[in-house]
Amino acid sequence: MSGLWKSIAVLLGLAAASQGHVYRHDHSFQPDHILRVTAGTFSEACSERYSVLVNGSLPGPELRLREGETSWIRVYNDMTDANTTIHWHGLTAYTAPFSDGTPAASQWPIPPGRFFDYEVRPEIGSAGTYFYHSHVGFQAMTAKGPLIVESCEAPLYEYDEERTLLITDYFSETDAEIVDGLTSNNFTWSGETEAILVNGYSRPATNATGSCELAAISIDPGKTYRLRFIGGTALSFVSLAIESHEVFIIEADGHDTKPLMTDFLQIASGQRYSVLLKAKSEQELQQLDTRQFYIQMTTLARPEVLTNFAVLNYFSHSQLPDLTTVPSPPPLPVAELVDGWLDYELEPAHDNDFPTLDQVTRRIIIDVHQNVSDHTIWLQNGYDWVQSFPKSPYLVDIYTNKLNLDATYHRALTRGNGFDNITRTFPAKIGEVLEIVWQNRGTVDNGGLDAHPFHAHGRHVYDIGAGDGLYDIAANEERLRRTHPIQRDTSVLYRYRKETDVLAPSGWRAWRVRVTNAGVWMYHCHVLQHMVMGMQTVFTFGDREDILAQSGPVDAGYLTYGGSAYGSETKAPVVQHFKN
Repeated sequence: MSGLWKSIAVLLGLAAASQGHVYRHDHSFQPDHILRVTAGTFSEACSERYSVLVNGSLPGPELRLREGETSWIRVYNDMTDANTTIHWHGLTAYTAPFSDGTPAASQWPIPPGRFFDYEVRPEIGSAGTYFYHSHVGFQAMTAKGPLIVESCEAPLYEYDEERTLLITDYFSETDAEIVDGLTSNNFTWSGETEAILVNGYSRPATNATGSCELAAISIDPGKTYRLRFIGGTALSFVSLAIESHEVFIIEADGHDTKPLMTDFLQIASGQRYSVLLKAKSEQELQQLDTRQFYIQMTTLARPEVLTNFAVLNYFSHSQLPDLTTVPSPPPLPVAELVDGWLDYELEPAHDNDFPTLDQVTRRIIIDVHQNVSDHTIWLQNGYDWVQSFPKSPYLVDIYTNKLNLDATYHRALTRGNGFDNITRTFPAKIGEVLEIVWQNRGTVDNGGLDAHPFHAHGRHVYDIGAGDGLYDIAANEERLRRTHPIQRDTSVLYRYRKETDVLAPSGWRAWRVRVTNAGVWMYHCHVLQHMVMGMQTVFTFGDREDILAQSGPVDAGYLTYGGSAYGSETKAPVVQHFKN
């Protein structure tokens, strides 16, 4: 239903509540998209696993939204024993404060047997590649799908067609078993990735049994393709290359970039890239005497190296590719990690109002390390954060006046590191320009290190680079003089070595962000295991008055678990339209 006709339907056919922009979404309201979250046994990577799925598949259906237009996405929780949410990874959600999909931060989760109508409005200028996923526990390993924001103008780069490649990984243990192992006093690691999948397909070994196949990405000779790569893995940091092909990067995390040629990609969990690929001509294919080429993917920065494949397929409908043969040995050299890949190289295609050093109002350094005591946890400035820490979502407590943002800001500045240890939040005022430095440090027990893809909710950050050791302001400023930082929502904190001395610095990643969107925003490592183990933080932007001015008063149905904003088979939800 178009925005115009939906508005007419709302005005004429829906029973309005007492507030002007609150409506009952009864049978006459038709959402633009419907997602149903279920749990059950599902076959993937030649195995069966009890998994949480969206619309019964992995990946879930691809959603296409248009920048500047509001879409209503109804998410049903068809599970009987677990909450869920959906987060629109990479999209700002400040125009609809309860639509970011972060339980304990911005909304109450969707209870079993209920549904929630998400109001999603991509901003003008946000056309690009995104994805959606659950933000509860370990559900995001399988409960996810591609989300493409289409431009209201012609794309910057010309191409004939496009293909989406969602990269995921596989663990045979169930979500519950993995979470129990990671959070118990008898710590049990989830194990390493057992398979890398593309669009839900993988054949992990030459001796694999069963009917599972490699993913086939079909293209025609001579055409130019936009390939959208989505890092939807739970753990894996993947190096990806296409046999006998080079590509040009043209987008990173929803932002157009200047074209940059590369023969491989490094894609961490949460990151997205679009590339232009010029397909080979019919004559070139005849000379090479093949019509299929392997897409080779190798895990990075892990104790075990795993290499899996997909197929770039030039066959016609009458000629089918071989999707059951896993090449041995691999057709390409097995990749190794490149620390700082593309840092200071990838540049924006348009002016992006980058804040210079003299505009920075505060610098926040977040020390990241693992601690082993009664159980193994990840800490930021000495504290972990898990979904069970706050008794109710921060945003709800702000609206109900239970969370005093002025007090949290005062405590954070008094401590000197920008962190309020009482609420475990990093508060900021509207108009500030923050420089946020993620500082990697050796594990308390043995100095071990890991790589972390940090993801920012809300407004995208300006990635100002990374390096080894401690962050050096002057040295990094000198490097920035020769480049133009891009905006991202996910970038990697590298480790630079496997281990160091206890708490010794080994790697940093720095961001700048303009504090313009009032609300509650998660900043966290996007590795699901690390999130479950506490590697998450919460930033609050603005004070209560800023948040109320942005959204207006909110209906009480959003402020309690299972409130009237959450519908069921027998009860239509009372929904606030924040952006008409």
